[in-house]
Amino acid sequence: MHIGPYALPNRLFVAPMAGVTDRPFRQLCKRLGAGYAVSEMVTSRKDLWNSLKTSRRANHEGEPGPIAVQIAGTDAAMMAEAAAYNIDRGAQIIDINMGCPAKKVCNKWAGSALMRDEAGALAIVEAVVAACAPQGVPVTLKMRTGWCASERNALRIALAAESAGVAMVTVHGRTREQGYQGQAEYDTVAAVKAALRIPVVANGDIHSPRKAAQVLQATGADAVMIGRAAQGQPWIFGDIAHFLSHGELRAAPLTRDVQHWLTEHLLDHYRLYGEDAGVRSARKHIGWAVKALPGGEAFRQTMNLLDDCERQWQAVHDYFAELAERHPHLPVAPAANQDLMEQQA
Repeated sequence: MHIGPYALPNRLFVAPMAGVTDRPFRQLCKRLGAGYAVSEMVTSRKDLWNSLKTSRRANHEGEPGPIAVQIAGTDAAMMAEAAAYNIDRGAQIIDINMGCPAKKVCNKWAGSALMRDEAGALAIVEAVVAACAPQGVPVTLKMRTGWCASERNALRIALAAESAGVAMVTVHGRTREQGYQGQAEYDTVAAVKAALRIPVVANGDIHSPRKAAQVLQATGADAVMIGRAAQGQPWIFGDIAHFLSHGELRAAPLTRDVQHWLTEHLLDHYRLYGEDAGVRSARKHIGWAVKALPGGEAFRQTMNLLDDCERQWQAVHDYFAELAERHPHLPVAPAANQDLMEQQA
């Protein structure tokens, strides 16, 4: 699997998620089996580049390459400038956001709203490719199947993007209108893959090793991209890699290993965000990790009252230490359980 000149270790990708896929989370997912991760989207608005939020999103210190940065906006010239700005700060791959369904993004005609204006979308692609090509930086595109069920135009946009020089296309199998509701469909992904020569990535509802294998088989995609299913279980990438290689599910991770992964992640998280923002923004990661575990909801409620990093870290450490005494292996392995339910259905 290659993106431009970059060879990737596998075909399991972390989806860009605003407020989630910061540098600490990307590094954790890569450590636990992901072959590639894309940053949270960075705005093309120049007046916001010096904001604390953007500076954190553009922070790639110590991150193993290739460094992929997603940019979002509506103006071709501004998007080209944003691409150059991020390349100067270490980006080795630029991804264009044409898939975000969030209202605050689409109301400004960015994200998946760009798919309603194919000419404008293509102008952005051409401008970004032109800005990146002299630097030898590949451009990728993430999009949805279309704006709504009656306007599924992913194939047309994908073909135009390939002709404009895009190196890879990712398709989330939902329209913008669906948001994250209903079920993802993969026929559109398969149609895009069949028509393009460049790599195509399937995204949407890939929540377990068996589902990943099924989607790869059904679409012929070169890779799968996983977003929400990695929240709280970043080892899902290793689970999928094992299943694709061995044809069987691996055991749930050791609880002590999960304790180590999460506490190390928290320390990295605090270093990026500092005390006040760090303790607040870490709560969602902790909440996802304990959601389905014994006593997890009660612990989450107590943990959310803690207002300093040291006490928060210690609480997580102690919770998993106590859990490990009763359950050497993590008692809930969502990916494996989902597969078992699918087998029984």
